Parts: sequence; C-alpha cells; structure tokens
Amino acid sequence: MASTGVPRTDPHASVLVVGASAAGVATAEALRRHGHVGRLTLLDGETEDPYDRPPLSKQYLAGQIGADALVLRSTEQLAGLDAEFVLGDRAVALDVATRTVTTTSGTTRAADHVVIATGVTPRAIPGVGLDGVHVLRTRADADRLRAGLQTLQGPLLVLGNGVLGSEVAQTAASLGVDVTLAGSIRAPMSGQLGGFGSQFLAAQHEAAGIRLLGGVRAARVRGRNGRADTVEFVDGPSRAADVVVVAVGSRPTTGWLEASGLEVTDGVDCDAFGAAAPGVWAVGDVARFHHVGMGRSMRLENRTNATEMAQVVAGNVLGRRVPYTPVPYFWTDQHGTRVQVFGQMTSADRVTVVDGHPEDGRFVAVAEHAGEAVGALGWGMPKQARITSMRLRPRYVPVAASAAPALSALSAAPAAPAVSAAESPAPVG
Repeated sequence: MASTGVPRTDPHASVLVVGASAAGVATAEALRRHGHVGRLTLLDGETEDPYDRPPLSKQYLAGQIGADALVLRSTEQLAGLDAEFVLGDRAVALDVATRTVTTTSGTTRAADHVVIATGVTPRAIPGVGLDGVHVLRTRADADRLRAGLQTLQGPLLVLGNGVLGSEVAQTAASLGVDVTLAGSIRAPMSGQLGGFGSQFLAAQHEAAGIRLLGGVRAARVRGRNGRADTVEFVDGPSRAADVVVVAVGSRPTTGWLEASGLEVTDGVDCDAFGAAAPGVWAVGDVARFHHVGMGRSMRLENRTNATEMAQVVAGNVLGRRVPYTPVPYFWTDQHGTRVQVFGQMTSADRVTVVDGHPEDGRFVAVAEHAGEAVGALGWGMPKQARITSMRLRPRYVPVAASAAPALSALSAAPAAPAVSAAESPAPVG
C-alpha cells in the first residue's frame, strides 16, 4: 500500500499539478475552494487552454457544436485560480524524494505536493501512421476525423467496440456514413453495460445501419502507397478499408514515471486517499486507488471520476483525510439517448427492469448478484436512474466514509458547459 504521509498540509504549501485537463483543473479549483493560497502550477504537454474531451466523439465530431463549446473554463475563471499554466512542455520524469518534475524543455519544477493528472493515451496497432487511419484523443484528432468523414466516399471501419468506438460509429452513422464496427468483445460495450444492455445497444446500432463484427481482434492496418488499404485480424479474414478509426482502448499515461520508483500497475497505485507517496498524489483516469467499500484497488476511466476524485484528493492534500469511495458511474450519449450505468452491470446474474419499458427505448434496470443490487442501468431516464442508484450505496460506501463530507459539499466548482455534463469517465464518454 502506498504511503499516505505528506510533508506539509498548510494552505501555503506549493502544489504542482501535472496535467491540465478535466482532473487537473478540477484539482486546482478544489484546492482554492478549500482555502489553499500557496503557489499553484498546472503543467501540460498540450499548447491549448484546457478543454473537455467527452464531446469529441459525439457532438463535436458531428459538427453540432464548435470548439468554443469545449472550453472547460472561461479565461476569467482560469485567471481567478491565480495559478501558473505551463502549456506545451510535457513532464518526462519525477524525482519522488524531492517532488521535482523534469519537462521536455529540460526545466525542473519542484513543489511541496505533486498531483499526477496525466490521463490516458490511446492504444495503437501497427499501421496507425498511414493516411486514412485515425485515433481520437485530442481536438486536433477530432478535426482531422471530421474532415475525413465529410469527404468520405466509401465505408468507414471502426476498430474497437468499446465506449469510444461505439460512440464514433453511431456519430458517423448519424452523418450518413456507411459504418462497420469491429471489436474483440461479442456485443458493443458489454464491459460497461453487461449482457442485457449491450444486446439492447447492438439492436440500436443495427437499426441505424451499423454493421457489427464482434469477437475479432485487429492485428494491423496494411497500406499501399502510404494509405490504408487492408485491416488484418488475428482471428478472422482481412477486410478492405481505406478509412479506419482505431479505438482499441487506452493505457494510463505513466511512461514518464518509469524511473520514479512509484508503484505503477495499470495506473499510478494510490491508497484510499489518492496518495502514491509522501506529497505525491494521483487523480482521474491515471489513478488506481484502493476503494475501502469494495475492499480492492480499481481505476475508473471516465469524466465523472476525473472531477469527483479531484475534489477529494485536493482536500486530502490540505489534510482532510477523506477516503474516496465512489459508486462507479458512467454515461454515454448514443442514438439521441442518455445511457447511464451506476455500479457494475457485468457481475450480474439477474437483471430486472424496474421502471419504463425497453420496447419504448426508455427504462431503468437493476443488476443483482447473489441477491444484492450491484448495478443500475438507465436508458433515457436520467432522473429515475439516479434515484434507483441509491440502492447501491450500501455496497460501495461504508459507514465510516458516509460520515465524511459528502462529495456534493466538495463539488462547488463552476459548472462545465451543458454539452459536457459530468460523465461517467472518459474521457469515459
């Protein structure tokens, strides 16, 4: 278990946040809200001001919103943080003992506390560099893909039938693109929705004209004259393709920590308070934390976790000592419907619809395992789904944690734009 000791807990301690996206900005806001008045620095490899990522595969890719709607916080709100934003200079190393970060420019920055909020990086397959092959992580990626979809004459092949691949496929289909969604799992997003929800989504995809190819793993994209030509699969025949989106998952952005001495196991290993070492913390997609309610470590890759974990860790940086015990939450917008998952649908041995009707496309279902409610799935019924999710709290939130300040009391940050309402993520969406 990572150490929870910290060198200083006074409000004048200096804090360096590595990563200036949703989790990093939320951490900075929560620090100031909790009374932190010391030096605050946010470091990020991207050159743009912080922006929201979940809409990139949905509203932004579809052209329904512009870049201005992605802005996480206004110029005035960022200025109100009284923080230094160091953009375009990526972290490449961390000295844990001195809490010193080295960047690509060779600059070193030390602080009393370092908060790691570097998120995730898309997984690649051979051939990603070919023309016509896209990944989707940044706004620039989305711009390139959107331009490609606007001039696309033939079919689009989306590799990866998890959250991102499913969102891209349905967005492209809504634009009139001929889409095939291929992935290693049998039904789209079964890892998040469980069997019942993933089969329901599969039916919606097919009704929208999306061809589904499940149970196949992409090996590589072959090219001709520098452009994509064929996708080869590990366990199936090759398919011709000249425009491909690779959405085969992501990995925590921890390569820069290899020599730091921190424990990294599919994310930065943290204790229940978000501490990875004395004065070193992690938040959001990159953090693997010990959930005291579930009695095990876990990493949540979604937008809601990025924001809510930041609230708790910021308080702990300043000495609050509150464990992070969330009910896992995820959402996605697909086919004009908000889909929500509270808890875990995948461990269910029984799923019961408790509100609405699947045939109407609006319902709430509860998943049970060994007679205990473990997950809630909402399809087009966000208020009812959230109410139903309260049944899950005893499983995920222990009494001691329930006595701690409620997350709602720690989450008074300025609201994000409506199109990027706190998700899941993450990125989920």
